Amino acid sequence: MASNGKKSRKKLIIFSVIALVVVALVLIAFLGSKKEPILAVNVEKVSTRTLTQVVTATGKIQPEVHAQISPEVSGEIVLLPVKEGYRVKKGDILLKIKPDIYVAQRDQFRAGLQQVKSALVKAEADYKRAQGLMAKSLIAQSDFDQARSAYDGARAMYAQAEASLNQAEENLRKTTITSPMDGTISQLNNQLGERVLGTQQFQGTNVMTVADLSKMEAQVDVSENDVILLHIGDTARISIDAFPDRKVNAVVYEVANTGTSKNLGTQEEVTNFTVKMRIVDPGVTLRPGMSMTADVETMTKQNVLSVPIQSVTTRAPKMEVKQGPTDGQSGVVMAAGQSQKTKNENKPKEIVFVVENGVVKAVPVKRGIASDQYVEITEGVSEGAQVVSGSYKAINRELEDGAKVKIEEARKPGTGAPDKAS
Repeated sequence: MASNGKKSRKKLIIFSVIALVVVALVLIAFLGSKKEPILAVNVEKVSTRTLTQVVTATGKIQPEVHAQISPEVSGEIVLLPVKEGYRVKKGDILLKIKPDIYVAQRDQFRAGLQQVKSALVKAEADYKRAQGLMAKSLIAQSDFDQARSAYDGARAMYAQAEASLNQAEENLRKTTITSPMDGTISQLNNQLGERVLGTQQFQGTNVMTVADLSKMEAQVDVSENDVILLHIGDTARISIDAFPDRKVNAVVYEVANTGTSKNLGTQEEVTNFTVKMRIVDPGVTLRPGMSMTADVETMTKQNVLSVPIQSVTTRAPKMEVKQGPTDGQSGVVMAAGQSQKTKNENKPKEIVFVVENGVVKAVPVKRGIASDQYVEITEGVSEGAQVVSGSYKAINRELEDGAKVKIEEARKPGTGAPDKAS
């Protein structure tokens, strides 16, 4: 019996120890889950820099001066003495339209003018004779009026026939098209023997383009949000796809006043403005239609406080929800007596996370200009403060005011080189 009692006590002790271990593990797990996580972040100090604001846009290389050649009369091309790439002088023949029909029209109107001229001569003689008789009261007033009316009608018909002949002769002259400028045939769209439409009654056929290839420009489409930053005279750096290892300089000389919209009436609707930049000393041979990217320097500021672009994010202030009326628009529940000013204060604000003693503080800031890496801070932080610069996930999702952080790596101000934080 004594032996059985000892075994029972031993089992009780073992089960008690196991129970205590289980309870301890549960408590450790529970308390561990309540422990606030520590996020690993990168930081960089707020420092002064020279920032250049840049607007980037894509487009094409085009000649600054060019002329699209479209005939004013329709017909078959019977002479085309130029080819793409040919250099031409002002007044050189570019093409001829088959003139047969226009010669026939001229001859027809010329013959008609002769007939009308004969009728006019007779009507003029009758009118002068009627004037003499009327002066002697030898004819009735009605006969005189009839003679004068016939003469006036003949003169009108002659003027009309003369105008028709002049138009026919002008159309015949337009069958020969000459170059309006010195330049190069940069584009040729038609061949000998093809029929083309004239611009007198139709849109007309663009047969060729004559361009001055010694003066080239970059044409880009800039969004309506960025175009307000551009000014005449801004400097641009042009990267041309055909010359990936070179950049050419350009100067903005024209900004469109009216925008053009694409995908009108859809969610993808965009409005762009055409901006033209004169290329200065390209150092390479450029051809119309080459693809390019322009970085336009719109503003430069010296010695301004700045932080990495990715350090600035937005946060909506936490609101205490109280029972009360809604604002009538968003459906957000407003506390009784809540003013419009309070609503504005609850809008998302731009902030940076400043690190102090292992804890981040969300600090509202105001931004100025931005370069491709840094943004100017005009209000909110002072030089030397450590702001979180990474990771993207931490800045935009995970960090909150008062969160504990561990600094993994800092950047040396102005160099971008990593520097292990102490």
